[in-house]
Amino acid sequence: MKRITTATFLEKKQRGEKITVLTAYDYLTAKIVDSAGVDAILVGDSLGMVALGYPSTVPVTMDEMIHHTKAVVRGRERAMVIFDMPFLSYQTGIRDAILNAGRALKETGCDAVKLEGGVEQAETIRALVDAGIPVMGHIGLQPQSVNVYGGYKLRGKSEEERKKLLEDAKAVEEAGAFAVVLEKIPSDLAKEITESLSIPTIGIGAGKFCDGQVLVFHDMVGLFEEFKPKFVKRYAELGKEARRAVEEFIKEVKNGEFPSDEHSY
Repeated sequence: MKRITTATFLEKKQRGEKITVLTAYDYLTAKIVDSAGVDAILVGDSLGMVALGYPSTVPVTMDEMIHHTKAVVRGRERAMVIFDMPFLSYQTGIRDAILNAGRALKETGCDAVKLEGGVEQAETIRALVDAGIPVMGHIGLQPQSVNVYGGYKLRGKSEEERKKLLEDAKAVEEAGAFAVVLEKIPSDLAKEITESLSIPTIGIGAGKFCDGQVLVFHDMVGLFEEFKPKFVKRYAELGKEARRAVEEFIKEVKNGEFPSDEHSY
């Protein structure tokens, strides 16, 4: 089975073929999305919220990311696995970024890393690529900077922000990133960025004109129910179905219906 690579991403953009990316944080979920045919699995620092119960992505550590990425890599056969660099694993300097990203690749077997930031992280991206580490960029809303933004707000509404995001996108491309995530920006701006870059854009809340789309698995299948961003489409309601199953189990145990002869030795 042919593995998806960074070269595959570029080929797909050149052919006009959409790229699909989903998150996964464990072996079983990785097997499900990989066998369904997704192009890439992002082990997102969103695991802090949906898997570890943190209020944001900020508390997530390198050790936690490595632990979960190892499990995901064991569950995939075809998809590219991308390691999301957590807060302060790369912002503290190029040496730290190389050591942490190198550790991610060496210890987990992932294929690439993702980091947030445009112009301000271009030098770091270039250094990582020069060190042999494939990088996916991430501009627009940057969840690790949520405290700076004052919330998960749409980016690129003003002319000044639009100009900055266009500059960010070009800087990420010129630094050597193989792709860039565009998060929560107007669709017309995402279209302009996509058409201006030779590398693929992966949208999340950035409209239909991006070269590909990424969603958090737990959002997409209805497992994470605390809130639902506008850009999320629920393709299933597994949270409700799981709760129904648990309630049925409790009822049958209490009334003596389970286990029956069928489930006994």
